[in-house]
Amino acid sequence: MTLRTMLTLSTAMAGLVFASSAGAAEYRIGITQNNVGVDSYQTTYDKAFKESVEANDNVEAVVLDAGGDVARQIAQIEDLIQQQVQAIIIWPTNGEAVIPAVRKAKNAGIPVIVTNSNIAEAGFDFVKSFSGPDNITQGSRSAEIMCDKFKEMGIETTAQVVQISGQPGYTTAIERQKGFDERLPEVCPDVTVLETQPGDWNREKSQKVMEAFLVKYDKIDGVYAGDDNMGVGALNAAKAAGREGIIFVGATNFAVGYEAMEKGEYWGSIYQSPVDDAKAALKTAIDVLDGKDVPFLNYFDTPKITQDNMSNFTKPVF
Repeated sequence: MTLRTMLTLSTAMAGLVFASSAGAAEYRIGITQNNVGVDSYQTTYDKAFKESVEANDNVEAVVLDAGGDVARQIAQIEDLIQQQVQAIIIWPTNGEAVIPAVRKAKNAGIPVIVTNSNIAEAGFDFVKSFSGPDNITQGSRSAEIMCDKFKEMGIETTAQVVQISGQPGYTTAIERQKGFDERLPEVCPDVTVLETQPGDWNREKSQKVMEAFLVKYDKIDGVYAGDDNMGVGALNAAKAAGREGIIFVGATNFAVGYEAMEKGEYWGSIYQSPVDDAKAALKTAIDVLDGKDVPFLNYFDTPKITQDNMSNFTKPVF
């Protein structure tokens, strides 16, 4: 496989084209990602996606990153339309704001595959398939993990929890919070959710959010974070404040979360592989272009992981 740098983009943003050295590829697929540098999950996804393209002689890919900027992502989608790629994969920075650009792609006859985090329901008619985790189920499973632990501790009727959600407007954040908020009262109806604040998928910001929670609330029994990156930020704040005994539960198991679980400091999370995520997105796009019957919601499984069963899982690479 060869790698060459794109010299021009109408959006004036650098991108990479991955192409087969054996000749012209059968399919040219564009991808615009959310924010590769914001966390190790997205960085690992990006690497795995590029490796999957390079391993497939039938595919050439234009790989772009929105850097968390929705206006930039919209411009990238429009640029991919102008380049007449045969399919577009989008990891949305904002599930609502990208809908008009996705509509343009469909009107141009280009199938759109949404990866990892779905767009808002109003845009479903313009999307061929969503490839990724079931984020509502993840939030629901996180609530079950936390409730089970509270029952084991005998505090399921008195426990108080705080929640650190992801980036506002981001579908994954919305859905993981929805799953948790709906499931927790079903399994532990007497547990009180004191407050929810966004951590923006950022460990440092989440640490500051948790510091504020610790000042505001004398009694916190549990913390639910939209991913382990934020959860470990919250854990660091609790450790610095000397607040022991808090149960920390995430919704995507990072290496730092796994390591904290090994130390007995972090209770549980949801196991999700960015490598599987990236491979599934590319396969979904290829299957669509091959004319195969692809489900609209093309989920891969994300099981519960806690200190009790973590020996069944390898440490995440991100």
